[in-house]
Amino acid sequence: MEFKISFLCFKKKGSISNLAHFVGFHVFFLLCFGLKSTEAFDPLDPNGNITIKWDIMQWTPDGYVAVVTMNNFQKYRHIQAPGWTLGWAWSKKEVIWSMVGSQTTEQGDCSRFKGNVPHCCKKDPTVVDLLPGTPYNMQIANCCKGGVISSWVQDPPNAISSFQLSVGAAGTTNKTVHVPKNFTLKAPGPGYTCGAAQIVKSSQFVSPDGRRTTQALMTWNITCTYSQLLSQRTPSCCVSLSSFYNDTIVDCPTCSCGCQNNITQPGSCVEGDSPYLASVVNGPGKNSLVPLVQCTSHMCPVRIHWHVKLNYKEYWRAKITITNFNYRMNYTQWNIVAQHPNFDNITQIFSFNYQSLTPYGGINDTAMLWGMKFYNDLLMEAGPAGNVQSELLFRKDDSTFTFQKGWAFPRRIYFNGDNCVMPPPDAYPWLPNAGHLPLSPALLPLLVFWAIFASFFL
Repeated sequence: MEFKISFLCFKKKGSISNLAHFVGFHVFFLLCFGLKSTEAFDPLDPNGNITIKWDIMQWTPDGYVAVVTMNNFQKYRHIQAPGWTLGWAWSKKEVIWSMVGSQTTEQGDCSRFKGNVPHCCKKDPTVVDLLPGTPYNMQIANCCKGGVISSWVQDPPNAISSFQLSVGAAGTTNKTVHVPKNFTLKAPGPGYTCGAAQIVKSSQFVSPDGRRTTQALMTWNITCTYSQLLSQRTPSCCVSLSSFYNDTIVDCPTCSCGCQNNITQPGSCVEGDSPYLASVVNGPGKNSLVPLVQCTSHMCPVRIHWHVKLNYKEYWRAKITITNFNYRMNYTQWNIVAQHPNFDNITQIFSFNYQSLTPYGGINDTAMLWGMKFYNDLLMEAGPAGNVQSELLFRKDDSTFTFQKGWAFPRRIYFNGDNCVMPPPDAYPWLPNAGHLPLSPALLPLLVFWAIFASFFL
């Protein structure tokens, strides 16, 4: 069956580009090669994951006290507001007596307790981070950021989140304690798949002066990986192209992230000048994670535009513009990842931060770009201020540089870790023959006149 699917995908060549641009390149790849939809391999960040470390720090009369730490080892994918939600299922009848740095969303049925009442008695608790401004006596290190975790490259000190919990009705030794099961991580929606908890070597902690080392009584790790297929059914961004040598503007492919259909999906988009816009966007009591996008042909919440701007003798310049079409989202700490062979000769970047990524060893063709703090790190919701832009200056390499066959355009672009839909290669702005601009038809009679006039003198 898998072989038949692959054969059909390659047989109908005319439908390949339409399929690839509607569901995204990765979906097309999975259909053709018969891979499972839960695969979470990112070719630009093959080792990226979120590792949850559960350290038991001390035993109590009926359980233990543990510190849970979430480390984001993904280079460019972060968790934005309203933050992460962590869940699991207890192996026995454990309860949470107290928590520091986080809380469960529900207490559950604690009626069997006559004295002190636990913080949570649910078999499958759901934990969320506390908000900034939490009193100090309810905090521990790396907590209370509203569940926001930065990516590893963009902001390493904030790529971690922690909380402490006291567990009762549990084992009190390494041989009697039972690890939780069925871990789930939402960030804030679906997308992450967590493996089973694995008991590992106990974590070690070095004192601030570096003269003493302590270790946890017991440690287990949970690894969670991200899949764009699980996160959303359709892509969330697209790419458009233009150049100085051609008047053609290649827009995002039609229906890149969905199609306008007011019959089956009323209210799926809104016109920018609609008088009802203020009544449907977020406000007090109206917060929603469902995108409300401006009505466009591509229906994507975010568009990245790559413009080949100028050509110098030894350099060339490109301009990147990121536009937010989502009326319900301010993208904080946004980032894009672009793949282009000339990134190994990048000379200057204006108004964006830059970090080279080398997912293939020594091949330097991938760059991560993000906004400068307090300047353009907040991509505002759809509207006049809903865009950020920068320019990139590249040095030419005579052995590889060309404007022909779309070489000056990126091979792929990610926004906040999600692969964006690219235009089909045959739609890229073409380079005029011999590199000259085409002559206007109005100039042709004038050229003929001067040619005949010159022939009399010859």
